[in-house]
Amino acid sequence: MTKGSRIATSIAALRALFRVRTDDPDLVQAQIRALSKQVPLLFFIGFVNTVAVAWTHYGVAPDFITIYPLAPVAIAYALLAWKWARTSHRPLSHADACHLLKLATTQAPLSTALSLAWASVLFPYGDAYAQGHVVFTVGVTLICCIFCQMHLRPAALGVTAVTAIGFAAFFLATSRPVFLAIAVSMLLVLAGMVYILIVFSRDFASMIAFQRGLVESQAENARVANTDTLTGLPNRRKFLATVRQVFDRAAATGERRFVVGVIDLDRFKGVNDIHGHEVGDRVLVDAGRRLRALCDADTLVARLGSDEYGVVIDADIGDAAVQALGDRIREALELPFAGAGVTVEVSASIGFAIFPQAGLTAELLFERANYALAYAREHPPGRPTIFSIEHETEIRKLAAMEECLRHADLESELSMHFQPIVDVERGEVVAFEALARWFSPTLGRVAPDVFIRIAERSDLINELTRTLLRGALAQAATWPAHIRVSFNLSTRDLASREALLGIVGIIQASGVAPGRIDLEVTETALIQDLDQASASLRMLKALGVGVSLDDFGTGYSSLSYLRRFPIDKIKIDRSFVKEVETESSCRAIVKSVIDLCRNLKLTCIVEGMETEDQVNVLRALGCRTMQGYLFGKPMPASEVAGFLDAAADRIAATLGRIDGAPALDELSPVGAKQAAA
Repeated sequence: MTKGSRIATSIAALRALFRVRTDDPDLVQAQIRALSKQVPLLFFIGFVNTVAVAWTHYGVAPDFITIYPLAPVAIAYALLAWKWARTSHRPLSHADACHLLKLATTQAPLSTALSLAWASVLFPYGDAYAQGHVVFTVGVTLICCIFCQMHLRPAALGVTAVTAIGFAAFFLATSRPVFLAIAVSMLLVLAGMVYILIVFSRDFASMIAFQRGLVESQAENARVANTDTLTGLPNRRKFLATVRQVFDRAAATGERRFVVGVIDLDRFKGVNDIHGHEVGDRVLVDAGRRLRALCDADTLVARLGSDEYGVVIDADIGDAAVQALGDRIREALELPFAGAGVTVEVSASIGFAIFPQAGLTAELLFERANYALAYAREHPPGRPTIFSIEHETEIRKLAAMEECLRHADLESELSMHFQPIVDVERGEVVAFEALARWFSPTLGRVAPDVFIRIAERSDLINELTRTLLRGALAQAATWPAHIRVSFNLSTRDLASREALLGIVGIIQASGVAPGRIDLEVTETALIQDLDQASASLRMLKALGVGVSLDDFGTGYSSLSYLRRFPIDKIKIDRSFVKEVETESSCRAIVKSVIDLCRNLKLTCIVEGMETEDQVNVLRALGCRTMQGYLFGKPMPASEVAGFLDAAADRIAATLGRIDGAPALDELSPVGAKQAAA
């Protein structure tokens, strides 16, 4: 670098020391905040010192030098102090803040120069004490100016430069040793203060930059903490916080409505199990994208976890609009998801809760949206459900039932009914399915689907299973040795190793050969945790019991279960039987399942047999094992023996009537109806 370049660089560096930085908005605002507190104090100290110097020179110097300047100085200082004090109460734009800092950088040296000029004029009039007072006041005021304006380096340096040059020149001009010594001391002190000022200014700017980085880091951490990493949607934490925020705003008015919704992708677990998590993740991401596309700016869409999403509609919309949005969401999520070379389909269950009808707390709204979701899932065809007064009544009713069930004497209040399963080829009963019944002294007779659902939602189902299984096996022990017993297991029975060991213990202690026992499981029970369900069923299979897959065809991935689990029997759901006489598609499905069972050497049982025409069609399709009201309704244990005594003749009579009818599987739907008539 040449000498000229070094000089130019030094000059540029010197000029930078006196330049106000406007490129950093955070630093500018921080300087304004600091100066708004310090500059008014500086003007107050400056005015007090001015009055003190004027008082010590009153009567010595002319009044136009001592007294007359006080009024304009007081007014000027007061106006400037008020102007700076105002900035602490009202925000300034970046442009206004920069302008004020630049103005201060000019005003500070100018006012200092005027003060020094005034002091210089007074200096000759006083005696040694008065002159010493002037020197002291100038020094104190200088230090105060520098410290009060340290956050604005150009202003502080300007004051320092004016003071150092002006007074040093004045003292040196007097040629008095004392003043020369004072000048040297002042210059040394100022040099030290300038160094401190430059270091402080640099550190202050660094601190503001660090604070900005910290705020940005905290903002990023908050964003990450409130964002689902897979879909990029807000997560459960953000969702719940938004529900509380919107609730607080709505509750403040007392009139404004808003909506909380919960969406669940039905059958999604089967996607992961069959196609893997990569495909499952793509479905979740695409589902989130579809939801965002359907919702406007007033709606927050969040992923609550797994295959569950939430929405908060921060708008006063009616029930019809909410229902319409739910229908659009459901239709969008039921469209096929394509990716990674496969196409999968899922469905959606949706529940909504509307403030204030559904609840007067944020937590209660979310809870009731979840209840509406569960209601939609359990009540086909699964349309989006808005929580209503009827749901409130049902919640209270179910809560009362749960309380009664929790305190029930299960051994005396629970009982078993048994429905026959018939082999139509041999014309005999081959098994009974055990069906639970509950008669409460308080509630009376409670429907099985109701109290079983209550037990599964609570921690009571395992105890119910043990009680009912002991009762069912106790009755089966009194039946002929060739009659099997079929018993239904719950999802929680398969999910808990402790519960499973309890079931194994009951079977071993019952005296009933394990080979006479069939344990029925549903696809819903299996899909909760495939690995645990597989391990549980293999443990039961090793004991020697049979395993039946109930409600076959109503789930998502039934065929995969036949490969993965040790299944012995398949029970075709009654929904396929209702229209088997008239719908060729139903007959085709049932025929496919029957052939599948035959090829896999599985027993196929068809449920829901209510008419002789249905039996005729299914026999023609190749089915031989059936269950339904046509052959016998569920009966108390005390009626089983009598039923078995008369079963052969009753079944023979039923089949005799059927054998006289034409084979309906060979007829058209119209012909089938005519033959049935």
